[in-house]
Amino acid sequence: MTFDLVVKNGMIVDGSGLPRYRGDVGVKDGRIAEIGRISGAARETLDAEGHVVAPGFVDGHTHMDAQIFWDPIGTSSCFQGVTSVVMGNCGFTLAPCRESEADLVFRNLERAEDISRDAMLAGIKWRWETFPEFLDVLDSLPKGINYAGYMGHCALRTYVMGQRAFTDEATEDDLARMVHEVKQAIAAGAIGFSTTRSVNHQTSDDKPVASRLATWQEFETLVKAMGAGLVEVAGEPTGAQSEKARRYYEALSTLAIESGRPITFGLFNRRTAPGGWRSTFDIIERTVQQGGRMFAQVHSRALNVLLSFETQLPFDKWEMWREMRVRPLAEQKKMLLDPDTRRRLVEIASRPYEGPTVRGTEARPPEWDWIFALDTMRGPHRSMAELARQRNTHPVELMIDMALDRDMKFFMLQPVANENQAEALELMKHPRSVVTFSDSGAHVSQIMDSSLQTHLLSHWVRDKQAFTLEEAIKLITCDTATQFGFHDRGLLREGLAADIVVFDPDTVGPRMPEVVCDLPAGAKRLRQKADGMKATIVNGQVLLRDNEPTGALPGRLLRKKRV
Repeated sequence: MTFDLVVKNGMIVDGSGLPRYRGDVGVKDGRIAEIGRISGAARETLDAEGHVVAPGFVDGHTHMDAQIFWDPIGTSSCFQGVTSVVMGNCGFTLAPCRESEADLVFRNLERAEDISRDAMLAGIKWRWETFPEFLDVLDSLPKGINYAGYMGHCALRTYVMGQRAFTDEATEDDLARMVHEVKQAIAAGAIGFSTTRSVNHQTSDDKPVASRLATWQEFETLVKAMGAGLVEVAGEPTGAQSEKARRYYEALSTLAIESGRPITFGLFNRRTAPGGWRSTFDIIERTVQQGGRMFAQVHSRALNVLLSFETQLPFDKWEMWREMRVRPLAEQKKMLLDPDTRRRLVEIASRPYEGPTVRGTEARPPEWDWIFALDTMRGPHRSMAELARQRNTHPVELMIDMALDRDMKFFMLQPVANENQAEALELMKHPRSVVTFSDSGAHVSQIMDSSLQTHLLSHWVRDKQAFTLEEAIKLITCDTATQFGFHDRGLLREGLAADIVVFDPDTVGPRMPEVVCDLPAGAKRLRQKADGMKATIVNGQVLLRDNEPTGALPGRLLRKKRV
């Protein structure tokens, strides 16, 4: 046999958790044809000497529904070794939706997920109405990585109810039409159904997103109508230990048992409620014991908002700052170099806010003990308050100095969850969790969590030695692929899909993020590459070599097959 591709002399970590071994991987027709010592001919050979050969990483929580139309290779996830993603989380999808009503789904996406409306208008060519038609369009698009998608509750509601979706309960007729659409989506290959009940999810015009208007009975009816597929929920409670949270997760547990549908959601630690997540795992465990299926999606580090002059700062809406921040970066730099202007800006940013509340304004002044300087990706990252005390200056003065020293290219981290890294490690090690939740494709000017997989490998494996390499690879390949139903991926086994990543374990890790303006309509976003990545192979073709695109677009739409 002549192989299409042979990966030679690598250290194989196959995703199962079993010990590594040296060997070759031969690929034919997009699948792994042979593993071992291969001597047969190959059209292409990739030398993996000194590198790990692992299954492609799987990310179960992204929002690439819009991005897939203008970014065929799936950045920044692909740069981190991710070869398969699930999109359509939190109830936010572009289908079902008529082109004439596209603004209804844009309203759900624009603020809640920070996806530019202008970019969506410029970058999406509308060719669908129903969810099955949307899947057909996705199937036809050029793709570098593999995509699966939920049907989103917000789009479903606006499709059936129009503007009433943002104000009214569904009628019996509305619900009957929604049930029909859900069944059609599942039959066409949707991975499942997603919704949000989170108070944090609002539209661009300050209303709750559509699914938040749904009664629990509506949600329950749709889930029970599915017949197959996963249910993903963005959570309702704000306090992990509250009675409201307990009732909420107990209700999800009952629904998982009664419907037979697996239910998944994000779970994080909060510094305001240390250890509160443990009671949720108790409910998950009881659910499993009673024949239901629930699992939590967790993160490998803190969920950080990135702050910078290039993107956003805590006081962008404040007087004087507001006038400066709309100017080009070079003009802002010039203003900051003026002593009088700088003095007034520091004074304004240092005092309690007394003006009118503006949507999106942070509390004044910021908690500088919980804003950290991002000098390097590796860290440790010290708070701006600590650094300011060391230099006998104010954190705002320090922020300006550090930005000017770096030609305005200076990032700060503001964690909003998972602040306690000891608890984050516990969450990752729990048997009822999967390590995923990058949010790739969303919050593109606010966060950069697409690198959670390479952070796991660099920080928790290499630096902290909290996991063996085999354990960590299993978390982001086989474990995740299994939970999301990708049974022909996530392992290096003969006959399975040839999604493979080749990396240097001594250098793998995320690079510093950068700000680019490569979205349609010139919108800006954060982008991040990784060190140590030799090759990313999707369905047997090399998508990235040394983390640069080869021009191949071998990705596929992963429709969930129904029996």
